[in-house]
Amino acid sequence: MNLEEAKRQFLEYLEIERGRSVKTIENYDRYLTRFLEYSKAKKPSDITEKKIRDFRLWLNRQPGTKYGRKVDSMKRRTQNYYLIALRAFLKFMRKREIECVSPEVIELAKVSERSLDLITNQELKRLRAAPKTNTLRGMRDKAILELLFSTGLRISELCSLNIDDVDMTRDEFSVRGKGDKVRVVFLSDEAKEAVKNYQKNRKDMDEAMFIQYGKNAKNAPDLRLSPRAVQRILKRYAIEAGITRKVTPHVIRHSFATDLLSNGADLRSVQALLGHANITTTQIYTHVTDKHLRDVHKKFHGK
Repeated sequence: MNLEEAKRQFLEYLEIERGRSVKTIENYDRYLTRFLEYSKAKKPSDITEKKIRDFRLWLNRQPGTKYGRKVDSMKRRTQNYYLIALRAFLKFMRKREIECVSPEVIELAKVSERSLDLITNQELKRLRAAPKTNTLRGMRDKAILELLFSTGLRISELCSLNIDDVDMTRDEFSVRGKGDKVRVVFLSDEAKEAVKNYQKNRKDMDEAMFIQYGKNAKNAPDLRLSPRAVQRILKRYAIEAGITRKVTPHVIRHSFATDLLSNGADLRSVQALLGHANITTTQIYTHVTDKHLRDVHKKFHGK
């Protein structure tokens, strides 16, 4: 079997049997294609430990983030995405009894602990208060901000919501997240009120929870608000609220998690609310317990 055919079968396996999202499939396809183009491997036996090592060196010398005139090399975390895809591909071929190099030869690069982009409680309060709710657009934006902070939704989850997905007579609704996993999220009184107010004043018949307005909406084939549009909305309100750091939907998701933990929620519950498959992903938020640890140290140490 040639590698192109093996790659096609692998991507189909990820989509059908593993239930990975279309975006994940596209990313894996891109990572593997880049490796195959670099290594010029045509059949499984062409993938050698040396070619993998050479590919890692090549990745490490590729340009990454640009800061003014300075261009850093590709981040190690990004390099690891390529290696994870390649390792999964090798495991798949081994599982199908296709002779190839062991996936165990691939070790991921060590990366520094992930830092969080956070805004202060005061900044978050100003951001949520920024939309002017005397217009339909302002009502929509207020509902978006309150819903994001109340539920910790990912931007893709927010944009894919339909009106019928959210029962406004209840304080909770189900959302389908990464890996097609369904979880329950909860509405605060502020979020429920903001969404109700927006829906009550809408005159359209579109099924999407959040739609676009303005001149671009007239010729749009689909009124549903896109993730990019939501990012622009948050950026505009962050500027209006006098927040100098970058504000994205994921920053609000971080605020949702840290707010829960700092008020005493346990890590497993926060994991479930965020829809993380692995608790190690949720553990990046444990820095918020530092204050609690300081209090414990002050109370009990050296007494």
